Amino acid sequence: MTRQYFGTDGIRGTVGQPPITPDFVLRLGHAVGRVLRRSEERPTVLIGKDTRISGYMLESALESGLNSAGADVVLLGPLPTPGVAYLTRAQRASLGVVISASHNPYADNGIKFFSATGCKLPDAWEQAVEAALGEPPVWADSAALGKARRLDDAAGRYIEFCKSTFASDLTLKGLRIVVDAAHGAAYQIAPKVFHELGADVVAIGCAPDGFNINHEVGATHPDALVRAVRANHADYGIALDGDADRLQMVDASGRLYNGDELLYLLVRERMGRDEVVPGVVGTQMTNMAVELALRARGVQLVRAKVGDRYVLEELQRHGWLLGGEGSGHLLALDKHTTGDGLISALQVLQSCVRSQRGMAQLLEGVELFPQVLVNVRLRAGQDWRANVRLAQETAAVEAQLGDAGRVLIRASGTEPLLRVMVEARDLAQASASAEHLARVAREG
Repeated sequence: MTRQYFGTDGIRGTVGQPPITPDFVLRLGHAVGRVLRRSEERPTVLIGKDTRISGYMLESALESGLNSAGADVVLLGPLPTPGVAYLTRAQRASLGVVISASHNPYADNGIKFFSATGCKLPDAWEQAVEAALGEPPVWADSAALGKARRLDDAAGRYIEFCKSTFASDLTLKGLRIVVDAAHGAAYQIAPKVFHELGADVVAIGCAPDGFNINHEVGATHPDALVRAVRANHADYGIALDGDADRLQMVDASGRLYNGDELLYLLVRERMGRDEVVPGVVGTQMTNMAVELALRARGVQLVRAKVGDRYVLEELQRHGWLLGGEGSGHLLALDKHTTGDGLISALQVLQSCVRSQRGMAQLLEGVELFPQVLVNVRLRAGQDWRANVRLAQETAAVEAQLGDAGRVLIRASGTEPLLRVMVEARDLAQASASAEHLARVAREG
């Protein structure tokens, strides 16, 4: 069954345009409640959100829809996506819901779900909800309507959980850390986590007004963090995105570290404690330099499709714990069931504090390869896979690069574009090869 509303990470779009409208979200809540009641007489659903102005409207609609189907609702208020996942599990709830569009601007919003165990839900569950959306509503009578209440200490519970993942024999005392919460869901929580572990915290991006989420701050705009680290003579900088499941970090020199480098540091931290790391999961875009560095340590890298959902699927398939994307979605499944920017930052800082070495020292010898990406607009009906010359030229470039680079050609999932990426140790070689392959693709 083809899904009409659900994408790779819930339902997302522009507020006021289908499906992100109050009438649809009320129907969605009702459909979700009906699906839950097939296996549970009185389900309980937790709802958290980020700081977008539209969150109030969508929260009310979702709450009403769930109540109308006989499901109880617990409102968490602004809370990071991984915080909702944690509390869903800790509260033994039936389902967790997050109202957020993650790193998108404020005009967008979305809804995503977590199972009772704090994990992403399978396709079959989403298909059941879509089927229920196509059926007439079955309103619960007055005696069976759901109730709603607010969990006042949701943020405090999640703060304690984050702190529990940091080694109890270590402290952040003596460190000045800039924390950028992107004016998003972690605006109150993130500064407290690092402060309560001993750090001197400088907070930026922690003053949401409903409209400024992700605006020139946060993990998608790390220049603000780099400037703040330098201006405040800080030891580290931590940038989250709007729902705090994505992470970028900066050191005292102002150098920015992406998710690929941070994933390597997570592996190094484990191996430094004599833990066995048989393998990790990256994506098709994970930098080859990190793959080679992991291989040198005897750690296999498996590449998944782009998207933290696919990284998680591969981790579960192999029974591994660590994975992530260059964008900063990092997974440590022995710490949490989903990607968590705060917990990932704590794991990196733990490695630095324990070893008394900075991120640059821990990454010594790991220099990211230049990646050159060229987009080629496809003509209507153009089948790029049938382009024999493109296949031949791709093979020739791959042979020329050998073990010192790679080629990735894939179609965009949202636009009529072909994405041609070449990675090599030498930027000039990567650029020339990418432009050559893009030219062949256009001519095909």
